[in-house]
Amino acid sequence: MASISLRKVVKRYGTGPKANQVIHGVDAEIADGEFIVIVGPSGCGKSTLLRMVAGLEEISGGEIAIGPRVVNQVEPADRDIAMVFQNYALYPHMSVFDNMAYGLKIKKVPVDEIKARVDKAAKILELSQLLDRKPRALSGGQRQRVAMGRAIVRNPQVFLFDEPLSNLDAKLRAQTRLEIQKLHRELGVTSLFVTHDQVEAMTLAQRMIVMNGGRMEQIGTPEEVYARPASTFVAGFIGSPPMNLLKGRAEGTMFHVGGISLPLPAAAPRDGELILGLRPEHLDHWNASQGWPLTVEMIEMLGAERLVYGRLGSELFTLRIDATHVPPTVGETLMLELSAKHLHWFDAQSTQRV
Repeated sequence: MASISLRKVVKRYGTGPKANQVIHGVDAEIADGEFIVIVGPSGCGKSTLLRMVAGLEEISGGEIAIGPRVVNQVEPADRDIAMVFQNYALYPHMSVFDNMAYGLKIKKVPVDEIKARVDKAAKILELSQLLDRKPRALSGGQRQRVAMGRAIVRNPQVFLFDEPLSNLDAKLRAQTRLEIQKLHRELGVTSLFVTHDQVEAMTLAQRMIVMNGGRMEQIGTPEEVYARPASTFVAGFIGSPPMNLLKGRAEGTMFHVGGISLPLPAAAPRDGELILGLRPEHLDHWNASQGWPLTVEMIEMLGAERLVYGRLGSELFTLRIDATHVPPTVGETLMLELSAKHLHWFDAQSTQRV
């Protein structure tokens, strides 16, 4: 096992003034044995960053180190990493055993050791009864476990996962997430996991890197990122439904937004143009006698909870309520009561946390 160091990592395509830079100086230190999830929307650079760690993309600037060794010029085969892709990439004519053993056979590992490694990985992944089957006889979840088994048998220093659950249905994704968590607890191998799915990021990560436009917006535990988002991008991306973000003008304990003035439970950090953030579930009461007037426009029933969509003046606002409560009606005006500890403030120009 080994740590991973990303030091001002840059990636650009092309040269000269027309070069397209897609990764902008990413800095991160990943501890030995840590499980890091890189999350962000499509095109944010997360897979490119992972492929640079793997050696599948050249580094345009900065350094990547695996353990004490800088690997900028090291071939992928010599980096001692194992990668699991979105596409299972199994050989259809080979059995599960042969698919998992193939990389070891190429390296001329002794037959007895190959069998021992494959049997151990199969036991961890509950594939022992499937070793004689061909991929066509497996479900999607089983095929993905075979792909993970192929990585495990190599005993790498680092696991790299590139959206490995994207081809699975919702139930299988949840089940495979649990298996990946169990796998990491048992093996303790340093892991980088790329996804665009914030649920995967929140449930799997020990720490998460939130990417946006080739830049690292924030790194921290899921709890830290959720409770103290570093920017409006993180606030809007992490959480479902996303945080309500209201751009307006603060004056002491009043916030002017959407053509109305809203009383604050405590003074804003400063007067002037600010963005106020509030998560849909962080309201003390939504049927109070006074507070913020929310005019209800639509209600969604989601089983254990309801989402109430409405407007504060002209601004859209989402409220999450327990389904056991009597729901409001469309057209009704609710009075929302909140506490200062749930308010998030961001600079209106930089969009960074105040």
